[in-house]
Amino acid sequence: MKDLTLLTERAVSCLRDLFQGESSGHDLHHTLRVYRTAMSIAESEGGDRTVIALAALLHDADDQKLFHTENLANARAFLQENGISPELEERICAVIREISYRGTDSVTPATPEGKIVQDADRLDAVGAIGIARAFAFGGSRGRPIHDPEEAPKLTMSAAEYAANQGTSINHFYEKLLKLKDLMNTEYGRQLAAERHAFMEQFLTEFYAEWNGER
Repeated sequence: MKDLTLLTERAVSCLRDLFQGESSGHDLHHTLRVYRTAMSIAESEGGDRTVIALAALLHDADDQKLFHTENLANARAFLQENGISPELEERICAVIREISYRGTDSVTPATPEGKIVQDADRLDAVGAIGIARAFAFGGSRGRPIHDPEEAPKLTMSAAEYAANQGTSINHFYEKLLKLKDLMNTEYGRQLAAERHAFMEQFLTEFYAEWNGER
């Protein structure tokens, strides 16, 4: 197996091509933020750095919002082309399968590596970046910013969550504001609390401006 630095460089090059033209907030820069955050969490939490790094880098390579692959085909192709053993490939893919938010069907990862990558991915969905990504994704899917007559759907299964076409503001209540209490690591909990407070401030200002109060 090649060293982790070289694998990381090759993954970034592969993902740059894979995500070319992507503007929904699930782009190369999102992936790199998740990777950097995951490696920072690993400094205090431990875990297998190779699994953490490659799972973080490849976590959106087969995202069903973007691609129509099966059995993590894009991630597996990269891992196999770069000499990753079948055992390590399965460990990495197991992390990737567990980290996504799926409404009431979301799971807590079974491994420390999975918990770290899940926290890193979820941290990129809260705070200032999370706000920007929410509206970027909503715009890419033709969703309204806000509709006061449309209530958020607070409990959705994985299928309902995937099919949901609600407003960008409702997405805060359907997912983003829930993430603070779903963090696995102390690092994640601390950062999520700060970013959560920023989102609450944003919503207060948003409603005040929407209603013409200031």
